[in-house]
Amino acid sequence: MLRYVVLSKVIVIGGGAAGMMAAYAAGMCGHEVILYEKNEKLGKKIYITGKGRCNFTNAVSVDEFLKHVVSNEKFLYSALYTLDSDAVMAFMEQWGTPIKVERGNRAFPESDHASDITKALNNAMDSVGVKVFLNTGVKDILISEGRASGVLLENGKKEHSDAVILATGGLSYPTTGSTGDGYTFAKRMGMKVSPLHPALVPFEVKEKDIYDLQGLSLKNVSIKVAHDSKVYFEDFGEMLFTHFGISGPLVLSASSLVTSVLANRPLNFVIDFKPALSYDKLDEKLLRMISEHPKKKVSFVLTNMLPKKLAQVVEKRLKISEEKNLSDLTKEERHRIISGLKEFSLTLLKTRGFKEAIITQGGISVKEINPSTMEAKCVPSLYVCGEVLDVDAFTGGFNLQIAFSTGYLAGISIS
Repeated sequence: MLRYVVLSKVIVIGGGAAGMMAAYAAGMCGHEVILYEKNEKLGKKIYITGKGRCNFTNAVSVDEFLKHVVSNEKFLYSALYTLDSDAVMAFMEQWGTPIKVERGNRAFPESDHASDITKALNNAMDSVGVKVFLNTGVKDILISEGRASGVLLENGKKEHSDAVILATGGLSYPTTGSTGDGYTFAKRMGMKVSPLHPALVPFEVKEKDIYDLQGLSLKNVSIKVAHDSKVYFEDFGEMLFTHFGISGPLVLSASSLVTSVLANRPLNFVIDFKPALSYDKLDEKLLRMISEHPKKKVSFVLTNMLPKKLAQVVEKRLKISEEKNLSDLTKEERHRIISGLKEFSLTLLKTRGFKEAIITQGGISVKEINPSTMEAKCVPSLYVCGEVLDVDAFTGGFNLQIAFSTGYLAGISIS
């Protein structure tokens, strides 16, 4: 790696995905870089991402990527075009982590070990001489003559610098150190912070009859989240029943669009277990089963279409006699069965909160930040990147890519 004459001293607050990438990028440009991390190790949240496998990016074009961004996608143009998913995958390979791309263009370390992503970032930082201080919290950002000029550490020591990069993360998974410090710093400096909500988070539901379905995963179902006639989310994919309600990819994606609404009212969550069959086609199939098996019961129909445990729950909701033969079903009862398969309804009460949220929605307003450099408009020499910003996306590696892209842009923009 070509080394340059030191241009200035840069302090990075936070050793997560954005902070490590920012530290590397600043060091690559010849700056002296110090990174402060309050945890005992770097990348603590990375270790639990993707159930320990770490889906670190999504191998799609920037234009396609932006379709998966929920909040403030236009703000990310410069960052994503500066460091896109191809560049991040090449970066991981360059610094010792072979990668693979799976279904849905999701990129993982070949080893399926999230620690290899942190290892690659560490290797990159080492190559440019980044100094890392663990177990070292930052209490505040120092301002001199209107510019960021260093940090006040929690031990009372002041460390001066020419620029500061704020990469403290959000509020999700607080056990990893995400306790909202960056929002506090920003507010003290007069920056606007958008309302904060947990996102990519499971839901708790009102109906207790699904608790016995804990661990049951469903593929190829469609869901709809609505209140009265207004639909907030609708999609097709996979979901999971839990001991408290529902989770899985579809549910997590839905949370990014409905959490703020759910804070004010319960919402209706409707599952279509057979989205490939229209009501008429399902009725035709049911009539064939009745014709071929007239003496069978309703449970026979449902267990042929659903997992046994789920079939039992649906059957109880139908309130059709367990002893009734299929040949004795009325037209209304037949339609009730079809509705049970295509309109299984749950009531969303609340999310599982920040303790189980993958990301934070909201944060430092993007209007406060120059999207071409990640520098704060009201505090020169302060650069902001990662989850602390009011940007978020759906699942699939998009949020880590945002962290890498904004971190990299911040690091190379320091002059």
